[in-house]
Amino acid sequence: MGLHAVVATNMDTASVIVVVACGVVGIVFAVALLLCVKAIKLTDDEAPDHQTALLDKSDPDSGESQDESVMGKMVNIYSIIQRGAKAFLWAEYKLCFIFIAIFGAVVGVLVSHSGSVNAAAQAGNFSQNFTVGPSSDPYDMDSQWHGMAGGLTCASFVVGALTSIASGYIGMMVAVFSNARTTKQAMQQDEDKAWRDSFNAAFRAGGVMGYSLCGISLLMCYILIRIYNVIYPISSVFAFNQYGNPLSYSAQLFECLAGYGLGGSTIALFGRVGGGIYTKAADVGADLAGKVVENLPEDDPRNPAVIADNVGDNVGDVAGMGSDLFGSFGEATCAALVISSLSPEIVSQGLPSIIFPLYISAVGIPVCMLTSFIATNIWTVKGTVHKKLVHDKEVEVHDSNVETVLKVQLLAATIIMTAVLYPVCTTFLPKEFSMDCTIIEQLQAGAIPWFDGLMSNTAMLTGASSSNVWSFTYINKLGVNVTDSIAYPLCATHVVDGPLYAFISIICGLWGGCIIGFITEFYTSKSYKPTQELASSTKTGAATNIIYGLALGYQSVIIPIIILAIIIYVSFYLLGMFGVSLAALGMLSILATCLAIDVYGPVCDNAGGIAEMAGCEEAVRDKTDALDAAGNTTAAIGKGFAIGSAALVSLALFGAFVTRANLASAGINMLEPMTFSFLLLGCMLPYFFTAMTMKSVGQAAMKMVQEVARQFRENPHIMTGEVQPDYDLCIAISTDASLQQMIPPGLLVILTPILTGVLFGIEAVCGLLAGALVSAVQMAISQSNSGGAWDNAKKYIEKGELLDDDGNVLEKGSDSHKAAVVGDTVGDPLKDTSGPALNIVMKLMAIISLVFANFFLTINNGQGAFGLPNTQANSHPLVTP
Repeated sequence: MGLHAVVATNMDTASVIVVVACGVVGIVFAVALLLCVKAIKLTDDEAPDHQTALLDKSDPDSGESQDESVMGKMVNIYSIIQRGAKAFLWAEYKLCFIFIAIFGAVVGVLVSHSGSVNAAAQAGNFSQNFTVGPSSDPYDMDSQWHGMAGGLTCASFVVGALTSIASGYIGMMVAVFSNARTTKQAMQQDEDKAWRDSFNAAFRAGGVMGYSLCGISLLMCYILIRIYNVIYPISSVFAFNQYGNPLSYSAQLFECLAGYGLGGSTIALFGRVGGGIYTKAADVGADLAGKVVENLPEDDPRNPAVIADNVGDNVGDVAGMGSDLFGSFGEATCAALVISSLSPEIVSQGLPSIIFPLYISAVGIPVCMLTSFIATNIWTVKGTVHKKLVHDKEVEVHDSNVETVLKVQLLAATIIMTAVLYPVCTTFLPKEFSMDCTIIEQLQAGAIPWFDGLMSNTAMLTGASSSNVWSFTYINKLGVNVTDSIAYPLCATHVVDGPLYAFISIICGLWGGCIIGFITEFYTSKSYKPTQELASSTKTGAATNIIYGLALGYQSVIIPIIILAIIIYVSFYLLGMFGVSLAALGMLSILATCLAIDVYGPVCDNAGGIAEMAGCEEAVRDKTDALDAAGNTTAAIGKGFAIGSAALVSLALFGAFVTRANLASAGINMLEPMTFSFLLLGCMLPYFFTAMTMKSVGQAAMKMVQEVARQFRENPHIMTGEVQPDYDLCIAISTDASLQQMIPPGLLVILTPILTGVLFGIEAVCGLLAGALVSAVQMAISQSNSGGAWDNAKKYIEKGELLDDDGNVLEKGSDSHKAAVVGDTVGDPLKDTSGPALNIVMKLMAIISLVFANFFLTINNGQGAFGLPNTQANSHPLVTP
């Protein structure tokens, strides 16, 4: 066995160990965390057959203790929330299954119609004499029908969609399973133990979703690659012509794999939009009808919308976020693979080198796993007491170090990840490689006259593997400088220290995401000046509160956008679009920790609601409130990560689309009439999308408010606590509204790039994608941060930390608190519906364009069905060419 074969075998073994072992470890660790949560027993019978009225008081003569009564109510509430969550998911996923079947067929047909390799290559009819065959147009729609490419892309789409559904379902079920257990842990008499164990229960619940999602998504992607490699054997092609060669096979394999990211992202869109409408219809309705009109406390069991509100916390923030970030992983990975599959040197080292992007996500799993023990076993959550002056008197304020513990998680994971990335880069990437290559297109067009000389140079090929002949090392030996402007330029970029540049690109994304997270915390946490100023603005009413909140959101965009611009410049300068895709994967490399922190928030929010509805002691509610307040901040941090990574993923997908559409070498002129026109239309789309989702929330919330008011009006005994409200009817209103209203925004995002490419061509699609990216990322940041700050400003007042000019505490029920509730109500659909869904808008449009790029090229040579000219000199009536 030759040296090259030995090295290839060792790399392949290392590849399997890194990807498979890390994926399995992630799933096993998720199961271990679930068992830890499951060990917390609520009662001997956690799913009673009878319904315990939530408003019943314990009978002192019944022999039942107060704790037993509270636990009975907690189990009942937990069961109702779980049933509501399952009912919504099943109703939503039934629609998703129908969509998967219909759109999967569309993907299969259109991709089959435009396959990017010659039919002879699929049939295995290769010329064995290393000669170039006759010129052929690979995009000729009259002669091309590639059922294999279409079928594999459709299969990837289905697998990605089903994996996204599984991710959302696992997260949702674990979250509702853990909420009451978090409350029970907070009920312990030992204060330190109560703080630590309640936090650990919620954090481990988040970890179940984080590690299971990362492990499953990684393994599913790797399994697809291995299966497709049997059909397109990159490392074992011994016949070379313009259609049968490692580069063509590599490109085709990963183009088919792009359907995996498309499937994940489409389901994420419905999860984000549908879940966001559900949760905010219930939340806004409960706040307006309960808090503002009837002056009921948060999560009061007399409020008919309170159960729907608690179900909604999981629907949007858990299931939606899980599908969203799974989509980001799938899309960033697919973008990086599509781009790297066109580099001859990377392909020459075989599959272990090509799938380098998977290793970034793989090594992140054990890194996040190790750092999780810092929060649960080393630097644990503790209750704190500090003193504050009220009326010139010192009073004790009880708090905790939850936010600090969670920030340490992010920082520790980022530091450790930085240390392990460089060895991964040097192990699996070649020292030198080239990017932005057009070798395949020129081979298929018969445009490389020295190809015969390369293939017939037996001395050069002796001792080399079949794929190694595609290395530029061999091409350059023939005297062909592939990066100069020769008659047939092959590649735009040649990198002399690839592993180092890849490492720099990855850590730019990794540390950029961490910084964006901390900037988001600064603008949304009640511990810092921006949110405290926002709370103070409520002293003069709701109007000034809303004005301040909008200004805060706009201001919070500045630093994250500057950071994203720096990341893009550095990574793009070093490695082109491949560097941008690596930066996106770097930001997502600690995804397990980010998801654990993000899911922690809704679990604590539910725990607080259960504590209120079950009638737990005030000390228990104080703990769950503190955990929830930190959860709001960490949710905002999670949204910051999601938005930042979405921007990079979208740009990487845009680069992959440009590469696939053969525009990389010539570039894109944004000042061309068609491109610039669609740039403006792309900028408009996020506003259109936001208008649709915001109006949907408003309409659903109006129905909820009317229903709550009707129940109060027709049955006054609800307010006295003698009769239990009809919770199920409010749950049904949120479910029906979300399922009906999620379809139009989804169709807007899915159909717009397809219709643009079909009717106006690929250059119009380029303008559309660029405009949507630039507009959506800034809108998403401002909306999410405004909403998060309004929410925490309300909690700042509810905790009694806002004083009037005379030093009096402005508590719940005060005019300032009511103004804060109005601001929070306005911010709810911004931070939990429109803002997060804009992440998917920019990603989904880009991945759709990538998957259908070849199909767009078949229509009038990429000019679209209308065939409108895109060059000013040829289209202006007063200009003579």
